[in-house]
Amino acid sequence: MVKNGVELFRLLAPLLFFLLLLMGGCRQKPAPFVCNDSLGCVSVGSGEPMKLGVLQALSGKVASLGQEQIHGIELAIMQRERQILGHPIALQIEDDGCTAEGGANAALKIIADPQIVAILGSTCSGAAVTAAQAVSDAGLVMISGNNSAPFLTSVAGKPAPHWHAGYFRTVPNEETAGRAAAQYAYEKLGLRKAATINDGDIYTQGLTSGFEAAFRQLGGEIVLSTAVDKKDEQMEPVLTAVINARADILFFPLFQPEGNHILLQAKAMTGFEDIILMSDGALLDTTFLEAVGEKGKGLYFVGPDKATGPAIEALEAQYRVAFKSSPAVNYYQNAFDAANLLFAAIEKVAVLDPSGSLHVGRQALREAMVKTSHFKGVTGQLSCDQFGDCAVPVFNVLRCDDPAAGLEGLQKNVMFHYPEKS
Repeated sequence: MVKNGVELFRLLAPLLFFLLLLMGGCRQKPAPFVCNDSLGCVSVGSGEPMKLGVLQALSGKVASLGQEQIHGIELAIMQRERQILGHPIALQIEDDGCTAEGGANAALKIIADPQIVAILGSTCSGAAVTAAQAVSDAGLVMISGNNSAPFLTSVAGKPAPHWHAGYFRTVPNEETAGRAAAQYAYEKLGLRKAATINDGDIYTQGLTSGFEAAFRQLGGEIVLSTAVDKKDEQMEPVLTAVINARADILFFPLFQPEGNHILLQAKAMTGFEDIILMSDGALLDTTFLEAVGEKGKGLYFVGPDKATGPAIEALEAQYRVAFKSSPAVNYYQNAFDAANLLFAAIEKVAVLDPSGSLHVGRQALREAMVKTSHFKGVTGQLSCDQFGDCAVPVFNVLRCDDPAAGLEGLQKNVMFHYPEKS
């Protein structure tokens, strides 16, 4: 006869233990993750890093632009304590040299790693042409905080010649920039004859063709449409052609150093005294303003509207602390937004399995990017369309009246806002 509860427990304990073992054995193990994504999945094991590619111009005259892009990406990573969904972020950084060949080579190095989840870049639109195709063919996503050539996304609301699925950007499509420059030249300055110079890549061609189309539509005449080669230094022949064409304005949306050569040599030539000179955002750079000095006085620029507000001020303060310097350009802000937009999309689609691994569907990530709407970036609200444009196209025409005031002073000297504020 059982005398007390203790003895009862001793008698029943073996039976209870057996029942627990039996129940555990009957419980089914969690089913392994099965990827049903049409483009496949990238799996990140428990404790493994989330790998991202970074494709930027880190050599040559535009290296400062590429470095600013990396700074923007780094700031976004710092704010997330260098992790996504508990996985540390690992960057594979490649230099594309701001060329089509460099873009292809750098992209192939990155996508060779099957663990790469997505790519941040590139700096130059010319490099993006080949890089975006390679990335798209690999089924991945690529997002830029600096590319703005119309030919990468859409022109007149239709797919552009170099559009590829999976490509996105957080800077405005500069199809609108050429229109803004043309409208200011024709309607505000009263100019009727224009010349344009590009350097053969899709960025500069896109801007000059946009300017030319809008200027003609307004009633103006394009008296010269020509190009120089990258690395050209002697610009007198093409500048002489501008003079002989009797142009009222020369629009030259070039990078450094070609843009520097055009400006400095034009300023030294007889016949340019009354010809308006206008460039674009590629030269909205502290290094350019310092290089040309007082010769930059009177030069017009067309570029994206500068973002302002507490979020921008806070980010600039973080930049100075992190990098012990002031930013040379503002495009690091767009890179910051590009990184955060991508991180948010990854978080939406990533699937966590019981083992602790994450699985990111490639097509699911593309769809999450396209569905991005009213994303709160420091540069404004971002909503991505089917062609990858996520930023609202708002541009300013600026004039350099005081080169000593630097980039900040120049960006405050707004002569024209497009679209015009009511």
